[in-house]
Amino acid sequence: MVLTPQLRQRIEMLQMTTLELGELIEQEMVTNPILEEVQPGDEVQEISDNILDQNSDGHDAEFENGNDPGSDAVQDAEFNYADVEAFSADVPAENGFDDAAAADFNTDEDSFGESSDSFDEIDYGREFQDYLDPGYKTQEIEFKEDAPSFEQFLTHSPNLSEHLEWQLNLMTVAPHVEEAVLQIIGNLDEDGRLTVPLEEIAELSECGIEHAEGALQLVLNLDPVGCGARDVRECLIAQLAANGHADGLATKLVRDHFEDLTPHRLQHLAKATGVSMEVLDEEINKVRELDPYPGRRFASKDAMYVAPEVYIEKVDDEYLVYFVDDGSPRLRISPTYHKLVDQADTTKETKDFIKEKVRSAVDLLRNIEHRRQTIYRVVECIVDRQRDFLDKGVEFIKPMMLKDVAEDIGMHLSTISRVVNRKYAHTPQGVIELRRFFSEGMMNEDGEEVSTRILKLKIKKMIEEEDTKSPLTDDEIAKILIKEGVKLSRRTVAKYRDQMQIPGSRERKTMI
Repeated sequence: MVLTPQLRQRIEMLQMTTLELGELIEQEMVTNPILEEVQPGDEVQEISDNILDQNSDGHDAEFENGNDPGSDAVQDAEFNYADVEAFSADVPAENGFDDAAAADFNTDEDSFGESSDSFDEIDYGREFQDYLDPGYKTQEIEFKEDAPSFEQFLTHSPNLSEHLEWQLNLMTVAPHVEEAVLQIIGNLDEDGRLTVPLEEIAELSECGIEHAEGALQLVLNLDPVGCGARDVRECLIAQLAANGHADGLATKLVRDHFEDLTPHRLQHLAKATGVSMEVLDEEINKVRELDPYPGRRFASKDAMYVAPEVYIEKVDDEYLVYFVDDGSPRLRISPTYHKLVDQADTTKETKDFIKEKVRSAVDLLRNIEHRRQTIYRVVECIVDRQRDFLDKGVEFIKPMMLKDVAEDIGMHLSTISRVVNRKYAHTPQGVIELRRFFSEGMMNEDGEEVSTRILKLKIKKMIEEEDTKSPLTDDEIAKILIKEGVKLSRRTVAKYRDQMQIPGSRERKTMI
């Protein structure tokens, strides 16, 4: 599929945070003189449905099949159009204009070509000096041998995702595998762990599970080795294999005796493996040199400021979803350029320039509104599904997958993934990342689906209330959960406990 610049910008906007969107708007205002900020007290034209309907190129199929949010929150958008209808008839957009409009514009071009006006007659520097980038001028660059290197001026160090994607760009990978790799990289936490099931990666990248497995192995072998692992064991095994110990005793210890390896039970390990204590200690030293959290070296040391994208508040018995003023400038299309196009002495080159910039500005404003409506619809669906959580707390969160929301609102799974990534909502239960609303579930004896997040909270609560002189083992916790109607194996309990970074019963006992 060939992506137009408009569609590419729309996709990029969906995964932007509020701060990133504000930076994009500031950049567009610098590069596009047609855009101007609406000052307090200025009259602006609110967004109307007929303007958005002009973009009928098929890329908005998601919204055509769904229902318009129709809320005051979306209609109260901070970004506004001005004089767009007057411009749209003259602007040759890549998308959203029918053949008749394109033919009319071609006719206008022919008529402009017959005009006797010359571009040289306009005082280019005087009329456009405040709007145009002087980068078109040829400048001589002077290099000094003793000048500091370019790297010393870098103020931004790459994060984990950027570092992994840079390595991917240097490789030749099949398109379906590359998409799966990008989905895996985009779903890594700060430790380098994969936060979603591999089956969901396969759905997001529209490939088979075997291709997703191959993509995971590719990510595991990128630098730093071990990123993409789903637990510490898989991460350590990948690093041992990269060091040439794939078939060694150290790999066997991690793979088959990890629970005994962590508390350093050497005698038990020596008996299970049949090797001497000296050899065993040497192999364990190989494991000690590994990094169980390879992604942390790329973690930002700066404080991360969270700005809620939307607010969810309960009024009477209903929850309202609305946007707030995020500090981004309110935009409109400058009416000054509209008048310039209508002037008879304006040359064809000037009109072409203005029309191109107007088209770019209209696309930007449409994409901003498209982003707001998409976020609104996703959040509205989350509120409908997680009403008990909003009312009563985290113990009442329901299992929910990305595909559930995608099916409810008629959007693609990858669109939902982009929307919930790094977006936050202010709720009655606090400021929560949208992705935290999604979790897997399992059936209890009553046939009800229970969220794995609730099961983890139950396990954590049991451990907090246990007798520290006789801590609960994983097997005992599993038996307690079975009595409560949730059937979990001891290995599953251990996995959930490790994910919450809670030590085993032996370690908890020694911490008295």
